[in-house]
Parts: sequence; C-alpha cells; structure tokens
Amino acid sequence: MPRRRTVFTALTAAVLAGVAPAGTAAAAPGDAAVPPPEKVPRAVGTGGAVATVDPDATRVGLEVLAAGGNAADAAVAAAAALGVSEPYSAGVGGGGFFVYYDAATGEVTTVDGRETAPQAMGADAFVGEDGEPLPFEEAVTSGLSVGTPGTPLTWQRVLDEFGTLSLAEALEGGTELAEEGFVVDETFRQQTADNEERFRRFAPTAELFLPGGALPEVGSVFRNPDLARTYDLLAADGVEALYTGELGEEVVRTAQEPPLAEGAAPVRAGLLEESDLAAYEAPMREPTRVEYRGLEVYGMAPPSSGGSTVGEALNVLEGSDLAALPEVDVLHTYLEASALGFADRNAYVGDPAYTQVPLAELLSDAFAAERACLVDPQRAAPKPVPAGVPDGEYGPCPAAAAATDDGGPEGPSTTHLTVADAEGNVAAYTLTIEQTGGSGITVPDRGFLLNNELTDFTFAPADPTRPEPNLPAPGKRPRSSMAPTVVLQDGEPLLALGSPGGATIITTVLQTLVDRLDRGTDLVDAIAAPRASQRNAATADAEPAFIDAYGAELTARGHAFAAVDEIGAATGVEFLPDGRLLAAAETVRRGGGSAGVVQPGG
Repeated sequence: MPRRRTVFTALTAAVLAGVAPAGTAAAAPGDAAVPPPEKVPRAVGTGGAVATVDPDATRVGLEVLAAGGNAADAAVAAAAALGVSEPYSAGVGGGGFFVYYDAATGEVTTVDGRETAPQAMGADAFVGEDGEPLPFEEAVTSGLSVGTPGTPLTWQRVLDEFGTLSLAEALEGGTELAEEGFVVDETFRQQTADNEERFRRFAPTAELFLPGGALPEVGSVFRNPDLARTYDLLAADGVEALYTGELGEEVVRTAQEPPLAEGAAPVRAGLLEESDLAAYEAPMREPTRVEYRGLEVYGMAPPSSGGSTVGEALNVLEGSDLAALPEVDVLHTYLEASALGFADRNAYVGDPAYTQVPLAELLSDAFAAERACLVDPQRAAPKPVPAGVPDGEYGPCPAAAAATDDGGPEGPSTTHLTVADAEGNVAAYTLTIEQTGGSGITVPDRGFLLNNELTDFTFAPADPTRPEPNLPAPGKRPRSSMAPTVVLQDGEPLLALGSPGGATIITTVLQTLVDRLDRGTDLVDAIAAPRASQRNAATADAEPAFIDAYGAELTARGHAFAAVDEIGAATGVEFLPDGRLLAAAETVRRGGGSAGVVQPGG
C-alpha cells in the first residue's frame, strides 16, 4: 500500500502551476496507457519556485515549499525524486555540486559532492597493458569507472547547513514516487533503448529497467520498490548506511564483482573499498565569483571547472559591448571566448588538493584582458587556441603556452534543478551519475545505478612534457564541467541556472547568460534558443537549428560546426522586478522540462 505522508500533504493541481498532482497516473503495467503529466516550461508566481526536467520531481519540490520547507529542503526532496524518475542521470550512486544563496546572511556557499577515486587507483588506471589509453566504452561500462558516491552525504550536508527538515522527511516524496511509480514517456523509453545492450550485460539492471525482458512502454507506470526500500534505509539509519554500513558493503561488492547476466562478457572490476566510503567527505567550498555588467556571478570552484571557465569567458566578453552588436557578432564573440576559457580549463584545472590551480588569476580581469587580445571581431582564430599564462604579469597581447586538446570525453547525462523559496533563498544543484545510465551496473535489490564518474579523469597525458592536472590519483576528485550558477544584483538574487550535458554544460550556461543578460532575452526563450558549443576544438558542436540560422555567416568567419541533436537541458529561476518568481525550463530538449510555482499569478 502507498505510504501515508507524515510531513507533507498532496497539493491540488491548482496550487502547483503546471504540475500534475500525485496519483493522476497510477495505471499498472498491464493497464491501458496513460499520458505522462504535462510538462510546462514557464511558471510565474509567488511562494517559491522549482524547475527540473521532470514534473514529478518539480511537484515534490513544490510540496515541500508549500508545506513550509525552504529552498534547501525542496532541492534535496526534488533530487531524491529525480533519483526515481531520472535514474539514468542521477541518484544515490552518483555525485554533484550544490550552490546556495542564503537570504539571511546574503552569502553564497557551495557543497562539493563530487565522487572520489579509490585509494588503490593510480595515474595509469585507465591505461591498458599495451600502454595505450583504454577504449572509452570499455572503461565506462565497468566497475573500474565507479567512484565513491557523494550524493547521500551532499543531501545530509545541505540539510544540516541550510535546511529545516531531517533527511527522512526530505526523502518522503521520492520514496512515495518510487512506490507508486511514474508514467514512462518517450525520453525515458529512448534512453533505455540507447542503453539496452549495456543493461542486458548486468542481471539486476536488466531485471529493473527491462521489465519482462522488454523496453518499458510509453504510458506504462514504472515502479521501483527496491529504491523505495533503499530510501527507507537511509531515512532510518542515515547516510552512515552507505558510508559505514550495509548499503556500503553492497556497493563495494557490486563495483568489485559486477553482477553479470548469464553468458555476458566480463567487464573490468572496480577498485572501490569500504575504507574509501568511510573516508568520504562533502566539503563546503568558497564559490567562484566574477563581476559582469555590474552583477555578481557565483559558480562552483574546482574540482569543477564550471565556475572558473564560465567566469573567465564572461570576463573576456565584458570587454565587448554585446548589447549593441548584431546577433551574429555576439555569437562569434561568445564562441571565441568559450574556446579561450576551455584552453585554460584543460591546462590548469583539476582537483585543488592534488594540483595547484591558479584560480584567482584565471578569474582576474587583467588575465581576461590579455586573453581577449586574441579575439578578432571578424575572424575565428585557428583551433585549438593556446592556453594563456596566468602568472600575474600581463601585457597588451598574450604570451602563449602550448595548445591544449579538448580535455577528453565527458558523459552527456546529468540533471539540474533550480529552487527559490518565499524568503529569497536559492539553490542551484547539478547532480549526476555521469554517462546516461552511468556504469550500467545496478546494485542488486537496491534500485539504483552506480556512477562511471572516474572516466572524467584524463586517461593519459596528451603531452608528456607538460603537467596534466586531471590524471587519476588515490582519493582524487575528477575534473567536472558542472556549472550551477547564481547571479546577484546589488547583493540580492536575480537568477539562478544550470544544465546537464557533460562539457557542454559550461557553454550552455554561458550562452544562456549572454542571451539573458546582454541581449535581454526572456529566460525561457534564452533556455530554448538554438545552441552551439565551442570547446577549443577545430569543430564546434551545434544544434541543427543553430546551423540553419547562423551557420553560413559564422562559417564565413572561419568557424566550423558538427551537427548534434541537442545540447543541454537547462533550468532556471529568475526574480522579477515586481517581486514574483519566474521558473523556467526547456520547451523541447529531453522532452521538455517542468517549471512550477507555489502560488501562480501574483
């Protein structure tokens, strides 16, 4: 039977703008297909706002806000719900980064929930016996790629530092969703189909995500009672169940001995030990901060490269009056600034506990001015561009270091949620299990996939004569591109946003900020705008709509594009001048996102 809620009562659809209430689609797998809850990309009102990729997760977050919880409470509750309905992108087996504006203090703080490498992992962990880096797909689908999960401790740390609820209370909505189920949509079915071959290699994964041996049907209800029981365990025993308890033992056993299906080819075993889980911490870190057009832009510091790269690119862009330029000129300048930011990201950013990251110089106006010298307003620079030299001694034109590569592949999955409450607290939270479907390995009887986050390490140096900041090492956190971002105006929140998408997260956030802050585009339209992602490569990724609209003019300036179906799936919240909140999500990407407010209108 469904659990009785002890903290929250289900709200009516009239209260939760654009979000279907729980129980509207409770058909069993054998029943007639029912439509998924409607996804609404825009909601305006008061009392708090939530934007995620999923209507059930948005509903859960709004229920917490309506019942008196704050933005931190709602973010954790929505994240737990995403662990149910977005299990290929996030969950107990992964990690993430959390950026929070505290209205009472006016301070922005972050929590680093990035996964860590096992103590047994050395710099050559992803190098084969032939001395060559392992094929990426071989590393992804393996126990070797599994890092110590950071998500549960992140949730506890967020609630302890900023929230008002216990972990047990914050997990109630996600637990109920796991028990009652969510309606399968086209995106979930397609993501399952894309992973079907991998999922069939592991017995518990096939059993959970390929019910009856088949892909889940659109309109069926997908339930995950194993995950509900896992949430119950965390509610009862706390996160110690993972880091020092029985759940941790099961995670380690699964990573070390992946539970293969009968007849499946073996995969590489993991190095994770119980001692790695026991040693894990989710530290508070100072955010990155840059000033842009009189605004304060806060992001995530290393080991994420999101805050530093977005910040450096904004500093480069600030030297151009983008608001006065034609659209193609703005996009040209944005692409060039992105390439410069990625050149320096790849050369200098890694886990600050293992490499000296010149963060203050990377974010300095003087360094940005030197880097901006490379931007020709009419012609794209040959790619890759060289890294700069952030040494504090800058001239009118740059001294260049060696050129850098694109930093290697990163999983395109991940999910992002954005929350604001009635008091003005704001949470921007990006969480992930890395690849869509993570490692492909489900912990038996626990209902969640393990991450493949360690493939974010650089497998081998591109240039053995230069230091590589992102090689594996014991206990090290791999470099990330996650870029949860909060923007303040005169010390008060203006907007917050973030996106999934691997390394394209950085460019998605940057392009959205440029559209909203420089060009005055409505936030929903800025999120929906056609995207291109230049990551210091000879060819930039671009959506077909971008190529159709701008490709000819930009190609004439020396840019080159490779078409990709879609880039990112952003969400955001904006504080409007009249005191209302605008929750914004995707209109089309990943099937569209879900925005809601507690009290619509205003």
